[in-house]
Order: sequence, then C-alpha cells, then structure tokens
Amino acid sequence: MKTGATAAAVGWLITAVYYFYQYTLRSAPAVMMPELSTAFGLTAAGVASMAGLFYYGYSPFSLVAGVAMDRIGPRRIVPLGAATVGIGALMFASGNTGLAQVGRFLQGAGGVFALVGAAYIATTSFPASRAATLIGATQMFGMAGGSAGQFVVGPLIASGISWSTFWMVMGVVGLVMAALLYMFLPEPGLKADPGLKARPTPALQAFGIVFRNPQSILCGVIAGLIFIPTTIFDMVWGVRYLQEGHGLDYASAVLRSATVPFGWIIGCPLLGFLSDRIGRRKPVIAGGALLLFACLGWILYGTPGVFPPYVLGLTAGVASGAAMLPYTVIKEANPPELSGTSTGVVNFLNFTFSALLGPVFAGLLASASGGAAPMELEHYQVAFRPLLYGVALAIALTIFLRETGPAAAAAVRSKAMATS
Repeated sequence: MKTGATAAAVGWLITAVYYFYQYTLRSAPAVMMPELSTAFGLTAAGVASMAGLFYYGYSPFSLVAGVAMDRIGPRRIVPLGAATVGIGALMFASGNTGLAQVGRFLQGAGGVFALVGAAYIATTSFPASRAATLIGATQMFGMAGGSAGQFVVGPLIASGISWSTFWMVMGVVGLVMAALLYMFLPEPGLKADPGLKARPTPALQAFGIVFRNPQSILCGVIAGLIFIPTTIFDMVWGVRYLQEGHGLDYASAVLRSATVPFGWIIGCPLLGFLSDRIGRRKPVIAGGALLLFACLGWILYGTPGVFPPYVLGLTAGVASGAAMLPYTVIKEANPPELSGTSTGVVNFLNFTFSALLGPVFAGLLASASGGAAPMELEHYQVAFRPLLYGVALAIALTIFLRETGPAAAAAVRSKAMATS
C-alpha cells in the first residue's frame, strides 16, 4: 500500500510539472506580442487570435482526455500529450503562419492531458478529503508556469533571445518531458476509491451521464466565468494594457501582469485547503469570486497609486483560485467511476469560454479603439467591462450549485441515520 501511495505521489508530481511546462507556453505570447506581430506580419489582434487557437485545441480535447483516463489510464495517454505539445512548439518556431497556427492548436490539444491527468490521479489515488487541496496544488504548478511564462520569458526576450529560439528549445523540452512521463507514471492498478467499477463505462454513456447532470453544467460555467479574466485579459492583453493604458515601461508591465498567475500559485492550494478544512465548497467559491470582482473593477476603473504596485494583481490571482473548486464539485456530483470524464467535461466547458470569447474581446477592443495605435485606457475599459458582468453571474450561479463538501455529505448521512 505504501509503495502504491508513493507511486501515485510521484505520478501526480511529474504530471503537475508537465502542467507547469504547458502553462509556460500558454502564457508566453503575451510578452512577445511585438516580435510575433513582426515575424508573422499580423496586427496585435491577429497575434492574439493566433495565441487563442490554443484553446480551440484545449477545449474539445478535454473530453478526449477525460474519457481516455477512465478507460486506459494516465500512463498510456499523458506522455503522448506532452509529445504533441513539444511538436506544436517546434511548428510555432518555424515562422510560417500556417504551421504556427497548427502548432498552437496542437499545444492546446496536447496540453490538456496535463491537468486532466493530474486531477485524475488526485481524485482516484488519494482520499476524498484531500481532493480539493490536491487539485488546487495542481493548478498551483500550472500558474507557476503561467507566471514564469511572463516574468522569466519576458526578460529573456528583452535581453535579446529571439522568440523562435525560445519556442525551439521549449519544443525539445516537451519531447524530453514525454519520455520522463512514460518512465515515471505508474501502470494502472487498484484505485483508492472503492466505489470505482472494474469495467469502464462506455464513452458515450459516460458523457451522457455527466452532461445530463445540471450540476456539471453549472460547474463548467462558474469555472469559466471566473477563469477568463486571467486567460483572456491578463495572459493575452495584460502587458499591453499596463503599457498603453497606464504608461508603464515593458519590464514593469511584465512584472505586474505576472502577479496574477503568481497569485493563483497561492490561491489554488490555499482555497482548496480552506474548502477541505471547512468541508464546504460553495462559500469559498462565492467568496473568491466576490473578491475577484472587486479587484477587477479597481484594475479597470480605480485610481492608480492607491494600492502598492503588485497588490491588486496578486490579490486578483489569489481570488481566482476559486475557479478550481468546481473541478472538485463536479467529481463529487457525478459517479466516482467517471472521475476522468467529469474533469474533462468541466475543463471543456471552462475553456470553451476562453476559446470562443478570446476573439470576441479582441474584436471589442479593436472596435473601441477604432484601429488606433497605441490604444488608450478608455478603450480597454469599454472592451473588458463584460468581464465584470461575467464574474457577477458566477457569484449568482453559485447559489444554485449543490453543496458536495465532506461536511454536507456527513450531514446527509447523519440525517439518514436519524430517520431510519
């Protein structure tokens, strides 16, 4: 048993490191927008749309990854995902627009196996009372990569490292990561959850069960609405917003933008631990979303200089960690043998928002600015105001979410025993 627990811990850790790598590539375009615009002959909006192709791969392949975890296990599928990301990075480095677009899509399609794989291991190989903490810790690794994709990659590009060299090196890293995953991920064995069935549910039936559950849809929508201020606003437009809207120099803008994913590093495990500690999910989701609403409102409309430079971004990132709790809720609201499928479904719904709304916000910004360059603060305020409405909607929808935490489950069992 101890050997099995150790193997599960090692498997989860190496998959979480893969998630770190994938997130670095996801956020890196934000700090090289001018270089990419010149290399591909695209406008800033065009580069943002190209970067957004990541989510067109990430979102639908969430479903593939989820059902694959339930049916064949992480060891046979996660390394293929890492190899796909590496190949996609090499294609992006080519400088050819068509190849780069396909490469960016492949980065998303392969990258999704990191989070789904780590969440699958966390929810099937460890006690349920640690699920939210481990899923939060997984996202901590991801956001550490997202932060590194800005405050590490940004200075590298500024120091003279060419954008294509960066992508070629990261492509090789992805192929090495694939080999390491194959070496260290354990073979499928007995699962910690005794409720899991020996024979996997057929894929279409599994999707039907999860998608027909209204709680699954709520989880995906709430997570997506809390997530897009980071994936669309900060990771794509954050640096340019601070440069053009507030007159910051490039280095300062990169560091301030990077505080948002750095806040996730703190917030994901912290809010997951808090939720496990109190045994409830809904209060933590609603509280985090409310704090995010306040921070986002001040970032867009507040008076500059009232707070120390990095406080708002860091706090917004910490609050955004609430977006990972629906990943735990959907697992608890669906049959335990569909853990991977449930994670895939919530990831699909979550990042469908980023895939579909990324070009929408780019269009809103282009419309607000009328094609002006550089853009002004008012243009960004008009374009990204709907993010506030989205976070407010997430708070309202949390009311309809069923409480699935350990405390609520214990209360239900006590009531059942009392009436029997």
